[in-house]
Amino acid sequence: MPVNEIEIGRGKRGRRAYSLDEIAVVPSRRTRDPEDVSTSWQIDAYHFDIPVLAAPMDSVMSPATAIAFGQAGGLPVLDLEGLWTRYADPEPLLAEIAALDPARATERMQQIYAEDIKPELIGARLMEIRDAGVTVAAALSPQRTQQFWSSLVESNVDLFVIRGTTVSAEHVSSRAEPLNLKRFIYELEVPVIVGGAASYTAALHLMRTGAAGVLVGFGGGAAHTTRKATGIHAPMASAIADVAGARRDYLDESGGRYVHVIADGGMGVAGDIVKAIACGADAVMLGAALARSTEAPGRGFHWGPEAHHRDLPRGERVEVGTAGTLQEILFGPSRNADGTTNLIGALRRAMATTGYLELKEFQRIDVVVSPHVPS
Repeated sequence: MPVNEIEIGRGKRGRRAYSLDEIAVVPSRRTRDPEDVSTSWQIDAYHFDIPVLAAPMDSVMSPATAIAFGQAGGLPVLDLEGLWTRYADPEPLLAEIAALDPARATERMQQIYAEDIKPELIGARLMEIRDAGVTVAAALSPQRTQQFWSSLVESNVDLFVIRGTTVSAEHVSSRAEPLNLKRFIYELEVPVIVGGAASYTAALHLMRTGAAGVLVGFGGGAAHTTRKATGIHAPMASAIADVAGARRDYLDESGGRYVHVIADGGMGVAGDIVKAIACGADAVMLGAALARSTEAPGRGFHWGPEAHHRDLPRGERVEVGTAGTLQEILFGPSRNADGTTNLIGALRRAMATTGYLELKEFQRIDVVVSPHVPS
C-alpha cells in the first residue's frame, strides 16, 4: 500500500490529503526587513502589486468595488452572470438579499437570479471599469461562455475567467455540444484563467488547453455547501501542491510555458494566504475575506452562484460581518488579531520572517504538518 494511502476498510483505500489548517510554514536561518519584500506578480502582460484576485461574486464585486480594488493593486473580476448584468439598478435587490430571513433566503435568491442576463449590460459594466483605467477582467461559467463570448470580444476584456465549481477539459455530454476550451482560448486571443481544478491530472489537461492560469479549489469556500450536498471536497493544501506539480511538469512538457496557479476558496484569514503561496500558488482569489469590507456590495453577507442554483443549490448566503474598509483589509492598519485585516501586511511579514523577498522564492519554503487546534 502506498505510504500516502490509508485503509478506510477492506474494500476501500483513500489518499491522505491536507487542508491549509493542517500545515504551517517553517522559519529558516535568515530573516528580512518587511519593507524589502515584494508581493507583486504578473500574468501575461499584466502586472499587479498584490497577488490577489477578487472573486467574481455579487457580495464582493460591483463595478465600483472593482475599480477600487484595481486601484489598490489587485485584479478585480466581475461576474457576468450576476445582478449587475441582469438589472440596470441592482442596489435595491442587494439590500433585500442582505435583509432576507435565512429560512427563505435561498428561494428568494433563486427568484431574483431568474432574470435574464442582458448583453448590453455586460458591455456597459465592463466599459465603466475600463474608463477608470483599471485592468478589465470578467468571469462566466462554462455553461454560459459560448452564449456570451461575443459580448466579451466586443467589450475588449483584458483577462477572461472561466470559473465553475469544477471545470474539465474533457466534459462529455449526450445532450449538448460542450465548450471546446482549447479552441475557445485560441480564438479569444486574450489570457484565460480557468478552473476550478483540484487534482494533478485535471490541472495538467487544463494547462494543455492554453490557459494562462488555473484556479485551484472545489467546494471549500465560506459560502459553499458542496461537501454536504454532493459529498465532494478537495483539501486545499494538497490540491494546490498537486496543481503546482502539474505546472512544473507542464513547464518541461511545453518547453518553458509557465501557467499560473491561483488558489480559490477557503482562505478567509491572512495565514491561509501565506500557506497557499507556500504550497505553490502564484496568487489567491478571495471572496469572503473581501466581502467583509465596508464597501462590499453584500453589506456584511456573502454568497456565490451556487447559493441560487435553480435545481441544486450547493451554497448559501452567510453572514461574514464587517471587518474594516477595503484599504484596512488589504493593507491595514489592523485593529484586531484574528487575521481578517492587513492581509498583505501579514503576507509581507511572513515572507520577511522566513527570509524570502519574492513570491516565487517563497513557494520553495519548507512546510510541516501541524494541525491547528482551535482554542
